[in-house]
Amino acid sequence: MTTTTGRPAEPASETAATSPEQTAEQGARPVPMRPVRRGTQLLLGLVGFGVATAMMLHSGQGAMPWAVLDQGIVDRTGLAYGWVVLGIGLLVMLAWIPLRQKPGIGTVANIIVISLVIDPTLWLLERLLPTPALAAGTGLALGGIVLLGVSTAAYVGARLGPGPRDGLMTGVVQLTGWPVWLVKTVIEVTVVVLGVLLGGTFGWATVVFAFGVGPVVQIAARWLAPRGLVG
Repeated sequence: MTTTTGRPAEPASETAATSPEQTAEQGARPVPMRPVRRGTQLLLGLVGFGVATAMMLHSGQGAMPWAVLDQGIVDRTGLAYGWVVLGIGLLVMLAWIPLRQKPGIGTVANIIVISLVIDPTLWLLERLLPTPALAAGTGLALGGIVLLGVSTAAYVGARLGPGPRDGLMTGVVQLTGWPVWLVKTVIEVTVVVLGVLLGGTFGWATVVFAFGVGPVVQIAARWLAPRGLVG
């Protein structure tokens, strides 16, 4: 194709060549993130993750898939819950090696911030809603699922290093090219099935979380991950 002057037409711009999948992953306006925004988004995302975890735990409507797995291992081994969480996190990070994932400051912050936020949030919820009724428990569970999905997109999208479990997610996405929602859903469903087989407990909120948190992460990433969730 040539222009009216006879010269070859200019090649399409890089932006115009962007595929729909890349646009959906990176958002409508893929702009670089400033360091201040990255740090703030990381911190707020981790705090939100801790609050969301406490909301689901206090709802009484079912734990998150990874928590179901933790419960199952605790029941089978008699180990303390904290040690099981630490052990699972370390094992998951071993899976990063073949996936070529690298830890960052966000990985360390994930362990510290979330653990510091959960207990105070549970303490507050126990005083505001000592025994949540069905309606209140349902609200806590659904709110926790949405908040956790948004928080995941926030701190992973900051690109300062994902947490152990989300590093597994981004590694599989990068390796396979599958959409985030599909990879997240497959991981959560697999984990909860293993947890149930080991004796962990779950409720309707666990099922909703397993199938619903992935799409929430995918949608929130449009605004919170302008450079995408994976490199």
